[in-house]
Amino acid sequence: MEFFRRVLGGRSANSVSAAPLALFDSSSAPDSRCPDTLLAALDIDAAINSHERWKTRLMDYLEGRTSYGVDPALVRRDTHSALGRWLHGVGAEVLGDQPTYPLLLARHKYFHEQAANLVELAQQGEWDKAVQVLNGGYRYGSSQVVLLLKELKRGLGQ
Repeated sequence: MEFFRRVLGGRSANSVSAAPLALFDSSSAPDSRCPDTLLAALDIDAAINSHERWKTRLMDYLEGRTSYGVDPALVRRDTHSALGRWLHGVGAEVLGDQPTYPLLLARHKYFHEQAANLVELAQQGEWDKAVQVLNGGYRYGSSQVVLLLKELKRGLGQ
């Protein structure tokens, strides 16, 4: 499964930065009078970080760096990841009234569909198709999830 390393440009399992996350940038600082805004901003940063860690673990599996198996049916469930649990739980309570929230839920579900397809194709040895999914729907879905989370965070500052 070395081909994923070549396709991803040699990303390592530790590619997610361990540096502390800024709660928000100075251009969109939330209203300090609303403590829920600060908590939501912190939770969004944690949600993005969780999504990136999940993707790293999936790549570790696909590239053969882990010994555990992955069930595509579980990968397909968008409530199985930490981000999914947050989106359907606390995230929905705090941010569910935001206009972009329903789209975020849909994109997160789409991402999990693409990730499950990627796992299925890899398990079947369909490497060319797996790379197409990786570079297509999987990456698109992931980038949409992160962009929508950032959009929610920006909306908190208004």
